[in-house]
Amino acid sequence: MGLRDRHDGAPKRTFQLREKVFAVGDDFWIEDDAGRKAFKVNGKALRLRQTFALEDPEGAELATIREKKLAIRDTMVIELHGGEIKVHKRAFGIRDRFIAEVDEGENYTAKGNFVDHEYEIERDGETVAEISKKWFRLRDTYGVEVIGEQDVPMILAFTVCIDTMARDRAD
Repeated sequence: MGLRDRHDGAPKRTFQLREKVFAVGDDFWIEDDAGRKAFKVNGKALRLRQTFALEDPEGAELATIREKKLAIRDTMVIELHGGEIKVHKRAFGIRDRFIAEVDEGENYTAKGNFVDHEYEIERDGETVAEISKKWFRLRDTYGVEVIGEQDVPMILAFTVCIDTMARDRAD
């Protein structure tokens, strides 16, 4: 039973992203399921560390995503709603997970196959988003389905962090 079958009745919003395009200086659009430009990821050029801005279609910055230098392990930081969320990879035995540590509230956890874009994001033990390439025929495209009344910019910023950190490890 797939995620789409487990959450009947809950509102779902699906967004389309291109994989392996998160590079400093690259800008791209995240589209909704109707193909409309929903969010822009602005790769900030000329920075000493990887930095992205998640913007609404009018160009208002919703979140800043940046690589944290001098960290013991790979870490990125999301600045969102006036707070900071630290994203890092944690190994649990043979399986990796990404954790988004929220200052106030429940943390987000992502588990699954990150390199192939087949994973789920959970918060407080409940699945809040599924990431999958299976929904699209285009090779370099994957979807993010957000379930329920979630913080969409947070989920998308976390996905950008995961894609960036998983790609850096695979290269």
